[in-house]
Amino acid sequence: MAEKEEILGYASLLPEKRKAKLKRVVAHEQLAPPEGSRKLRNRVGRGHATGNGKTSGKGHKGQKARAGYSYRAGFEGGQMPLHRRLPKRGFRQFGRVEFQLVNLYRIAKAGLTGAIDPELLEKRGLIRDAKGLVKILGTGEVKGSLQLTADAFSEGARSQVEAAGGKCVIRERVIAEGSTQSA
Repeated sequence: MAEKEEILGYASLLPEKRKAKLKRVVAHEQLAPPEGSRKLRNRVGRGHATGNGKTSGKGHKGQKARAGYSYRAGFEGGQMPLHRRLPKRGFRQFGRVEFQLVNLYRIAKAGLTGAIDPELLEKRGLIRDAKGLVKILGTGEVKGSLQLTADAFSEGARSQVEAAGGKCVIRERVIAEGSTQSA
């Protein structure tokens, strides 16, 4: 068997570390984008064989066929637009903070005593989501001392709970990693 001859090139004369570096280099002439990633732009008005000749895909006449046409959302060609024909009702405040409300009589009706937090209220079906904002309202009477934890309390609820020997604690909410905020 004939031994393979080693082809001596510049890379074979360099120390090992330099050889490894040279092997990783790719000439820019060899680089090419992946197949199908580059697409030629559609050139309109270059004959009917292209499928976009003559009117260049804009149809015949009309405002949309003209140069400089720009579309405005809701425009109906001068006709009264739908968003102006329909009656308007109500107002939705931007940035409104919505609380899940729980009255004191509902806490008493559920038979809750001692330490009460949003997780317990959710478990008993008094609120939908323990992670959401919870506000305790003062309708009803407090029997026994309660330690309520919520995001907000009405003045009536706070005074009733504290008069009965209880405590109102505003819970801290984790907004982002490392920072907390009281509601």
